Amino acid sequence: MQRGKDPHERAKNAKGYILCPYPYICILTFSTGLSVIRPIVGNIQDNNHLVWVLQGQTLISVPGKHGKVPVTIALTPCKHPEALEKDRGNPVYLGLKEPQFCLLCTKVEDQPTLKLTEQNIMDLYNQAEPVKPFLFYHNQSGTTSTFESVAFPGWFIAVCSKGDCSLILTQELGQTYTTDFKFTVLA
Repeated sequence: MQRGKDPHERAKNAKGYILCPYPYICILTFSTGLSVIRPIVGNIQDNNHLVWVLQGQTLISVPGKHGKVPVTIALTPCKHPEALEKDRGNPVYLGLKEPQFCLLCTKVEDQPTLKLTEQNIMDLYNQAEPVKPFLFYHNQSGTTSTFESVAFPGWFIAVCSKGDCSLILTQELGQTYTTDFKFTVLA
């Protein structure tokens, strides 16, 4: 890697191999065909510095400076991305490191809804076929990410811009709700 270049920018060496100074970014970007031993773990916040915390069995977004400890998010790529729609993003499962919960998209009264359910993320990863209600297309642009439901295309994980609200699914990108998040990997 040359000095003065953006460390997040991908570069190719003389043999054409893509170099990546941050292996976890490479895993998120090139997750197809990789074998995973354990999930990638990190924290999520938005541009308003709202973080995700667990309140009972509900994920809510709160201002990060209120002393609340953000949940540790577990992220695992889908083992069988070839069975899903191409060019939508990297399909991933999202859950919590502890307790073992995963995000699930389901319909409630004809409305796509985001739920947190007791589930081991590695059990989902090891299924013979993708488990669509638990999958999200992860798209990364610079340092921000969006998570689009595989089961409900066009519906994204979102939070209200002021905080102190539950995570939801929305089709309104960049309007009432925040859909861009920063995933910070924990070492």
